[in-house]
Amino acid sequence: MPGPADEPTASQADPVEGVLFDIDDTLVDLEQAMGHVLQAIPDPALSHLGDDDWVRYKALYTTDPQRHYDRFLAGELTFEEQRVHRVRHARAGFTPEPFLGRVAEAWVRDYEQLLPQHFRAYDDVVPLLDALEARGIPYGAVSNNVHDYQRAKLDRAGLQRIGVLVGIDTVGVAKPDPAIYREGARLIGAAPSRTLYVGDNRLVDAVGARDAGLIGVWLDRTGAGRDRGVDSGTGAATGAEGVPEVPCIAGLAAVLQFLPSVR
Repeated sequence: MPGPADEPTASQADPVEGVLFDIDDTLVDLEQAMGHVLQAIPDPALSHLGDDDWVRYKALYTTDPQRHYDRFLAGELTFEEQRVHRVRHARAGFTPEPFLGRVAEAWVRDYEQLLPQHFRAYDDVVPLLDALEARGIPYGAVSNNVHDYQRAKLDRAGLQRIGVLVGIDTVGVAKPDPAIYREGARLIGAAPSRTLYVGDNRLVDAVGARDAGLIGVWLDRTGAGRDRGVDSGTGAATGAEGVPEVPCIAGLAAVLQFLPSVR
């Protein structure tokens, strides 16, 4: 499993003065929330699924292999439409029953009603925010979803204290466009080069932030870095040729190592 970086990367010549976070599957366990709701919605066409089937079904929805969420970000689908496309693809592997019309409409209503009830922050979020506040380090969130929806999600997860939130409607672009990361840095009052950005997507979060002039850090809670290449000495995710790309951490507690020492 990837370990935390032992030393700050070369891009951290100046002390970190602010921290930004992705939200979904970084601060809020969205994958688990979606999994709970998918199995809670009554669906007679899926009543025959066993435990292993449900695992595969939920994985098809949450991982979105056909990248319908990207189509939402590109303006090709509405937020509700991308959900319908994702669940239709997941269901197709387990039932021939169509997912159209009133069936789809009823599913969307149930999903929207149930999902917020399952929003939870990861256990390592509050301790890290406490530590940042104790050190006087400002923080905020930058998300590839609209501001108001993510604001409600943070609040439901008990993270009202995160006051700075940049959504895709804030500046009219989505990650990895540099403008969205830089707006987050501006709002917390930190220079981009001194702002840490932490997220669970290596390319969109860590590499995208780094390319925007921030210090990008990949949060790899699942240990997937073992499959993509991680330098065990530095905890840095590596590319195909073994060249370190971005620091990789296994949990949010490791964020503290990037901050100035407490004196």
